[in-house]
Amino acid sequence: MAITWHDAGTRKYEVGVEKGVLYPISDAGAYTTGVAWNGLSAVNESPSGAEETKVYADNIKYLGLMSAEEYAATIEAYYYPDEFAECNGEADLVDGVTIGQQARKKFGFSYVTKLGNEVKGESYGYILHLVYGCSASPSEKNHQTINDSPEASTMSWEVSTTPVEVGTINGVAYRPTATVNIDSTKVNETKLKALEGILYGSTQGDGPRLPLPGEIYTLMKAQ
Repeated sequence: MAITWHDAGTRKYEVGVEKGVLYPISDAGAYTTGVAWNGLSAVNESPSGAEETKVYADNIKYLGLMSAEEYAATIEAYYYPDEFAECNGEADLVDGVTIGQQARKKFGFSYVTKLGNEVKGESYGYILHLVYGCSASPSEKNHQTINDSPEASTMSWEVSTTPVEVGTINGVAYRPTATVNIDSTKVNETKLKALEGILYGSTQGDGPRLPLPGEIYTLMKAQ
């Protein structure tokens, strides 16, 4: 079959950021109960690595060695949940009195971007992004006087990650990863709702939590 271009529904695009959730990591290394991250305005992904080191022999290129890939991002928000304070190097001496430059806790987080096409627009679907093993670096804060065109101050954090294990699935030994992305247009709707019940909590009283990649695979492949 010959290739065709611009068939109906094939012009896809990704837009927006919403439904941010923070999952702090406890001292025991487990992800704790998730909380809503209201005011999330942007997540800018900036992976690095996967660069080739060229090896020459016999006057020709003998092989190329690829460096490990690392996931990093910049989170931008108008504010952050109280639970992020420890991830931001803050500690409360007493209620309302905060000091900085303290040990920074690691965390995970999730967010959603809309997936659109030229037929259904932004109602076509969405992508659920999960990020593991995050560490937030100190960031710049700008405070400006209120004038005749006031703007809300924004905050941003450079985030590095430590990958989590994926394991061997269907005979394939996967490398550790810091990200899992779920496309709502390609997975079973019932299974996706079950996953969202884990991520966001359920009416049965189960608190929101961040499942690891192996658990996500088991859930999405369940009959």
